Amino acid sequence: MDPLRLFLDRFESRSEAESAWLKNIFTFISQHLSALTCGPAPLTADQSVTGVCGEHSVCQLSVCVVQRIQEKMCVTHSLPVSYRLLSVSELVSQQHLACVSNLSWSTNQQRAWAREAELSLPGQHALPRVNLLLIGCLRAGRGGEWRLTDGSGSVRCECLSPSPLWMNRPVFLPHWNYIPHNPVVQDVDGPAGYVELIGSPVLLCPGPEQVVAVGGGEGAGLSGAVGVREAAALLHNRVRGQRVSVCGRVGSVCPLLVVAGTTFFCFTLTDGSHSLPVLIKDSSRLWWSQCVCVGQSVCVTDLRVCVLRGWRGNNILCVTERSELHNNYTQEHTPVADTHTQLDTPLMSQHEEVCERAEPEAVQSAVRMKRSRVISYQGTVTEVVSEGAGLYVIDGKVGLCLSYQPPVRRRLRVGDGVELHHVHFLYRPCPDFPPSMLCTCLRSSLKVTAFSRVGGAPPAAHCPGDGVLPRLLLQKNVGVSEYLWACHLSSQLSHSLVLGVLQQQCVCVLSWKLMESLWRQQGRGRRDIYSEMLDEPHSCPLTQYSVDPAVHQYVSVSELCQSLQLDCWSSVSLSSLLPPDGPSMTRSQLNSALSWSCKTLSSDPQTGDSLRQRPLLLVGVLELPSQTSELKHSLQLRDGTGAVACIATETSEEDDGGQMPPSNTAWIGCLVCVLQFTMVMERFLKSDFPSYQHLDQEKFITKKHSRVYLQFSLDHVHILSPSVAMVTHLRQKAESSESDVTARKDTAEEETAWRKRRREEPDSVSTTTCPRGDGARPCVSIVIRVEQKEGVTWRNVGAGSHVEGAGLILCFSVRAAVIGPVVSWGQDPKNRPMMDRETDRQGEDKVVLMFCGGSARWFPVLQPGCLYRLTAADTQDPGLLIGCQVSGRSGVDLHTDSTLQVRSGWRFHTLTRPLRLHPCRQALSPSVLSVSEVLACRSDLVCFQGLVSERISLSDRTTDSGHTHTGVRLTLCDQSGRSLQVYLDLSHTPYPPGLLPGNTLLLSAFQRRMSRAGSVYCSYLPVSSITVMSLGDTRSVRPPVPMMHLAQWALDTEQRCIVGQVKGHVVCFLFLQLQWSCSLCGSVYTKSCCSPRCPSSSSVFQSRAKLVIDDGTGEAHVWVSGALVRPLLGLADCQWEGLQRVLRVKGHLRVVPRGQSSVRDAEDALLHFLLCWCSSDAVCRPLCLTCRTHCRQRSDDLRRFSRGDRDFMTRLTRPLQLTCLHLT
Repeated sequence: MDPLRLFLDRFESRSEAESAWLKNIFTFISQHLSALTCGPAPLTADQSVTGVCGEHSVCQLSVCVVQRIQEKMCVTHSLPVSYRLLSVSELVSQQHLACVSNLSWSTNQQRAWAREAELSLPGQHALPRVNLLLIGCLRAGRGGEWRLTDGSGSVRCECLSPSPLWMNRPVFLPHWNYIPHNPVVQDVDGPAGYVELIGSPVLLCPGPEQVVAVGGGEGAGLSGAVGVREAAALLHNRVRGQRVSVCGRVGSVCPLLVVAGTTFFCFTLTDGSHSLPVLIKDSSRLWWSQCVCVGQSVCVTDLRVCVLRGWRGNNILCVTERSELHNNYTQEHTPVADTHTQLDTPLMSQHEEVCERAEPEAVQSAVRMKRSRVISYQGTVTEVVSEGAGLYVIDGKVGLCLSYQPPVRRRLRVGDGVELHHVHFLYRPCPDFPPSMLCTCLRSSLKVTAFSRVGGAPPAAHCPGDGVLPRLLLQKNVGVSEYLWACHLSSQLSHSLVLGVLQQQCVCVLSWKLMESLWRQQGRGRRDIYSEMLDEPHSCPLTQYSVDPAVHQYVSVSELCQSLQLDCWSSVSLSSLLPPDGPSMTRSQLNSALSWSCKTLSSDPQTGDSLRQRPLLLVGVLELPSQTSELKHSLQLRDGTGAVACIATETSEEDDGGQMPPSNTAWIGCLVCVLQFTMVMERFLKSDFPSYQHLDQEKFITKKHSRVYLQFSLDHVHILSPSVAMVTHLRQKAESSESDVTARKDTAEEETAWRKRRREEPDSVSTTTCPRGDGARPCVSIVIRVEQKEGVTWRNVGAGSHVEGAGLILCFSVRAAVIGPVVSWGQDPKNRPMMDRETDRQGEDKVVLMFCGGSARWFPVLQPGCLYRLTAADTQDPGLLIGCQVSGRSGVDLHTDSTLQVRSGWRFHTLTRPLRLHPCRQALSPSVLSVSEVLACRSDLVCFQGLVSERISLSDRTTDSGHTHTGVRLTLCDQSGRSLQVYLDLSHTPYPPGLLPGNTLLLSAFQRRMSRAGSVYCSYLPVSSITVMSLGDTRSVRPPVPMMHLAQWALDTEQRCIVGQVKGHVVCFLFLQLQWSCSLCGSVYTKSCCSPRCPSSSSVFQSRAKLVIDDGTGEAHVWVSGALVRPLLGLADCQWEGLQRVLRVKGHLRVVPRGQSSVRDAEDALLHFLLCWCSSDAVCRPLCLTCRTHCRQRSDDLRRFSRGDRDFMTRLTRPLQLTCLHLT
């Protein structure tokens, strides 16, 4: 009879749809399952029968399948015609979305399941339901895999608690998930899609359970099983050919390892007092790794004793070809219902306390070594931090690191329930991760107890999702704290690096290099894997870990700038920006003092105020200033999120080793990490506050603006990815250091050879042939030496010029010496060493290079005294780099240099000074004067260097570009303490950063001028240039103020010392003036302003005094005002406030101890008190004053004296007039 008809007869009275569904079931089993179940099965070591269910026909198997399907349905009176059987090949090739199938679900049950899944994991979507049925045979795959196989193919199958009895059995899966392959992560065998079996499968054929349970057979079967204690004794007395069966509780399960092409894993059996290791390296038994779970009672038969090489010669039990695994088994041969018995280590969960007590801050500030705790934990994965790096978050608060184990076959998803045994608990190993961290070693076991109900987001297609970091960890074997820090940095860099860098560099490798440079370690050597898995007591790389709360913290450029802009105004109090005498300032003085202020923050909290509690680091590409950059005088650091201006310096290679501005163009394009830097926030405020009492009212602020930039030394910069020019520079530097001694000996011979190679009539152009690559671009170049650089200014360029665009653009010029002729190249030589032809020229020509528009971006790296190779690409015309002369009339000699307009596409490359360069062509060191030398010299234009001690904004004018406060007065001093004032008019130049107290500036081409009072100062010219030579901060130690004698100071007619320190005795007071003044017009203020035209209603208290001081060499009149009057009088704060209250009624008081005081009531008690007080010993006492000379010292007075009947005319020298700046 036809098998199909026989099958259909078993299910009579069915509808047409159900009959068609039954026919499809029968056809599917005939095509895909009959060869596996009813034919010969693959021969395995634990099953010698020729078939799994060879006595069953296709008809019987089909009937069994339908019956099992009906048993799992929620409705039993009909067949599930909406479900269809799907072959494995169709599942893998056609199902591209993750899905779930459950035959027993009703529609309401499925909706409740999806709702519960999405509520437990906010932001995630539940797996969509599909009506598909899977039938196949469970087989062992490569590397311990379980695979579901039918006639069309096989797919990996993940099980929660698989039983050895399922292996090689035909099964029906009533409830399963399918996770399709990810195109980013590929398996060796093909697509990495897999089936997740939820619950137990339905066995379709009876198996050999009863036969196995009885035991017997050859070898050591269940009947001869011994306990762990007895088996442990056999390890010490090894007998060849002996087999033993051992039953016990699983104490630990190690992950699968592949060593030298051999895959194996270990687990231990324990009875509470003894532990016994078992090694499984037989490829047909690797699937046991999913069946063995910590806490189970198992029995393993036919084990033999062998020696494990590499494990200190210890013996170990190893499986054989006849070994079998029996789960839930005791020595009484009765199955155990509960698969998890009491564990040695209690199982913790999210409801239990898994943390340590926080250490005090004083202890946390230093690096400490701590020991981890070994625990067991159960929880739910709530976040996948980095799949490739093996980092997850459990229960929303506990971190999980799986990187010290081989990568798991099934990647964890959000929503997975996991159970961890023998996992290391670490507290605060890295500040960038949760405080509580769980880390797995080679003895730890990870078991998935529940598959996720959501699909989860796919892993990123770039680093760190490609597993580079775990591979580096395997090679270097660094600590967990260092690894976690590198992982966090990788994830940050993958979002913030410049796109071009991401395409060329692996952020994981960059992060690892940076981690090694910070920790300065190269790993701990190779890991002893056998000792880590089997030794007691346990020891592994996770046993000890370092805790460093002050480890560097990465911030992106945009995040840093936003934080600084927010902190710039939010953390400032306007009253804190004023000097101590701020409450006594008038309206104009107050607003002028608030017009500019500065705040600096250090990247390291240990060196000063910082933005964060941890040291900061920045990663980016050093670039020339862009067209949109606000600060045109400096380099900029750019990453994928933004750019920030940088004031950089570097250590000079000369003998002095001082600081200098950057001149090496090889830094441009380098990916660097800045480890130490200073954040500068300059505030510009345009306000109209009536008085000090109105500072809390923002309505008086007209406009506020801020500029943010960085200051750092290139010595504190770590190169992560050098530019091509930097690679050449570093190679030349290494070669020159090796041959420096030999080169100095041969200098004389080189000079002689250079003269012999020189041509008698050198051409202006020579050609050098270079091999041209596929992407080579021809170019011409010329070597120059910069002699003088002018400042950047806004200039009006006509439309007829050759400059890109017209109108008001940035321009500057450089005067340079041409070292050699124009040389033609097949490709850009960049900063290669200078060739002989590039210096083969008699004499030197001078040229003025004009930089306008886009070419003006080279301003930060062109420094006087340095050699550069100017390159023009995509041309072989040498005339392009030959300057043009200015035409003149016949018979007229023109003393001018040729000019050359630098185009935006031309490039400059810094060259190291060659030894073969003729001495006459060596750069002459420019004459840089000190402040003291400027005060003494007679030159009109000076170039000098000094330390900025004070900066004052002089103007609040608004320019066409929108910038305010273009007038600046700087006070510069040198090591002698002498100071000089410099006036800057920045209305026609971009704002120069770095004009801060503490920085050392080089001022070139400044005009030295003499005031009407005879004091020396300098002023800014259109050709003047400002360069930051070295960096400091407002807390830097300034040169001490020189100690001056009054007699010597009075004779200093050239005003070479403006500020000095005087130690003397107060002789007397000449006058003391106390007054309440109108903050607007300065008139006397009582109840209102005394001036009828002034509408002001605010007043300030002002005090002023003039006294005579004598230091033994002479006398001087010292003016004291503001907040210095109170300490001069020796009054307490409460006394000074009471004095102000008493005086508010009268408005003003002038006390002249040796003359007539200005007071209405001669019997005024306050007047008499002050008269007596100013003459008392409490006031007339020794003082140490820091004073500044008056700008206008009066000339000698002609005085008449009468003695009797005679008159005498004599010239009296005016006393030295000083203004007190500070007193002690």
